[in-house]
Amino acid sequence: MWKKFLKKSSWTDIVVSLVFILLGVMLIANPEIITAAIAIILGFIVIGMGVLKFIDYLSNGKQDNYLLAMAIVLVIAGIVIMICAESIISIFRVIIGLWIIYSGIINLQTTIVWKDYKSRIWLTTLILSIAMIIAGIYVLVNDGVIIQTVGVAVVIYGIIDVIENVIFIKKVDDYLE
Repeated sequence: MWKKFLKKSSWTDIVVSLVFILLGVMLIANPEIITAAIAIILGFIVIGMGVLKFIDYLSNGKQDNYLLAMAIVLVIAGIVIMICAESIISIFRVIIGLWIIYSGIINLQTTIVWKDYKSRIWLTTLILSIAMIIAGIYVLVNDGVIIQTVGVAVVIYGIIDVIENVIFIKKVDDYLE
């Protein structure tokens, strides 16, 4: 049961990493277009949530003022998101940096497991984990980092994570039996 769960979880991680690689490549190729697209899409999503809250307010017989207030706030927030794309990218950069650091730390824990099992791949996993943590810190602390650099870091993270998950999938059978 654990083996099946771990393999399925690893494949999910690989898909997420491939999405990160695609996003990174798009950020490298067209940073301005991607920045604007992310802001517009996110803005429309938030505005859509506001419209749904307003419809909810109307369908409840205009009795729940909380829904009306929430609808107005969401519509205004959606418009602000579309206008302030530059700030959104800064927030996006911080989220990506934190995610990369988190993944590196999780992979560092995997390194300890590999070392306990006397696996030869623990050193490779250790190096890749440290590289991920350094890349995440770089993205996080460099306020002036350009979008392409974020794209490169995201691509590197995605590739490292795919490699580690493929190694894990191939070795999980050996260590769980």
